[in-house]
Amino acid sequence: MEQTDALQERIRAGDVRQRDVTRRLAELAFGRANDCVRLALEDAPDLKALDLSLLSEVRRNDKGTVEIKLIDRLRALEQLAALAGEQDSGMDSFLQALRGGEEA
Repeated sequence: MEQTDALQERIRAGDVRQRDVTRRLAELAFGRANDCVRLALEDAPDLKALDLSLLSEVRRNDKGTVEIKLIDRLRALEQLAALAGEQDSGMDSFLQALRGGEEA
């Protein structure tokens, strides 16, 4: 939670770093859509408890049919690959960042 608070503070200050972008892209590319499905299936889901970061669009028609669209994971992976190619430290540090181990 502290890491998220620190990131939010940097965003407000306009100090977003490349590792922040890389980590967020990795979360989007490899994240689980369970909470998005829960939103569509449950009658009264607790919205504050759901991680809907992968959700792009929700539609419900008058007959009760629900359609959910998720973000384009392939595009997120392409962006990750581009960032990995630009990093001076190479693929090892990229993989370490995906595991959440990069602090520098």
